[in-house]
Amino acid sequence: MKKFITPLAIAILLAVIVIIIIFTQRAIIRNEEARTEVNVFFGNTVMNPQTEDCKLVYSVKREIKKTPQVAKAAIEELLKGPTDEEKSQGYITGINTGVEIQKLSIEDGTIKIDFNDKLQEGIGGSCLVSMIMSQIVTTLKQFPTVKDVIVSIDGRTDDILQP
Repeated sequence: MKKFITPLAIAILLAVIVIIIIFTQRAIIRNEEARTEVNVFFGNTVMNPQTEDCKLVYSVKREIKKTPQVAKAAIEELLKGPTDEEKSQGYITGINTGVEIQKLSIEDGTIKIDFNDKLQEGIGGSCLVSMIMSQIVTTLKQFPTVKDVIVSIDGRTDDILQP
């Protein structure tokens, strides 16, 4: 007696294959997060070799996960500092390692951003203070809804980042 594959067996096999393909594609789609680019701003010893203007900062593109909190994500990228490749191109930061965002809010075009005390730890000199403020403000003002930036440390705005 010859054995033939019945139409029912073929249908079951095809159904199993289709189910496997569907679940595999869903897993792939879940793993592919939407991405976007932001600019972060650093000083640069090649483009501004004598640091003639301490406020001069230059943009570097960073790819981030798409988020409604894009300004916060951009500052988080800034706080990471230049990558090794960016450092080899002369990019530098005035921002200490270990700086964290404690709070960020935006209202009527003004971003209020509060950092921990690490932002000003060991900071001296007006040039370095200018660079830090320029890096933060310029990174945030790339967004069209941002008109003004207020920086604070532990809730204080008056006595921070003194040269």
